[in-house]
Amino acid sequence: MNTLYIVVPAYNEKDNIEALIEDWYPVVEAHNESGESRLVIINDGSKDNTYELLCDAAKGRPLLIAETKPNGGHGSTVLYGYRYAIDHGADYVFQTDSDGQTLPSEFDEFWKLRNEYDAIIGDRSDRQDGKGRVFVEHTLLTLLKIMFGVKMPDSNAPFRLMKTELVKKYLPVMPENYNLPNVILTTCFVKFKEKVTFRHVTFRPRQGGVNSINFKKIFKIGVQAIKDFIQIRKNMKEFGKS
Repeated sequence: MNTLYIVVPAYNEKDNIEALIEDWYPVVEAHNESGESRLVIINDGSKDNTYELLCDAAKGRPLLIAETKPNGGHGSTVLYGYRYAIDHGADYVFQTDSDGQTLPSEFDEFWKLRNEYDAIIGDRSDRQDGKGRVFVEHTLLTLLKIMFGVKMPDSNAPFRLMKTELVKKYLPVMPENYNLPNVILTTCFVKFKEKVTFRHVTFRPRQGGVNSINFKKIFKIGVQAIKDFIQIRKNMKEFGKS
């Protein structure tokens, strides 16, 4: 089967949510052979009217699912979306973000590769959201190489198509509401030699609204990430033995 769930976390995205739906709803419509494909947008406790706009848009779009949850951060919301896709029988899960940095026109190239690979991950080799973000990603990749012995071009791209069974396989490696789930999933795919490939994707500046992550938060996330990686590395060793 080819049931596709596109999952998108959204936090304070009143300026972007309508454009997001206009961009991505046609994609799920075009890949709805099973009749069960869905665009699932998860409101992460927004303080603006993101959820109200989302609910209004869903009234005339039967393939759009409007979910909401208490604020828990990007990572926990991504995980919510993955678990939702798994629980509702999706064969494939695609994740992107709500800020308009990715292009739906590039989705089909990933979809065409789904029978060759179990995961197709975006490579933001020419990301346009600032040198600071590029530096953070390069630092993260270096840390992953040191901690886990893996080498990859991009660990955290919010443009990824994965078989849900593969996602389900590696969710137990990380804490339930882990803040960097895509990083760990990508690391596991590479480390355990799954059928994964990386493909270039366009990554534009944020198209509207304000980014909720600043460099102070990034520094705190980085410090915590090192501590978490130590425990996750232990979990991976146990996983590899099973």
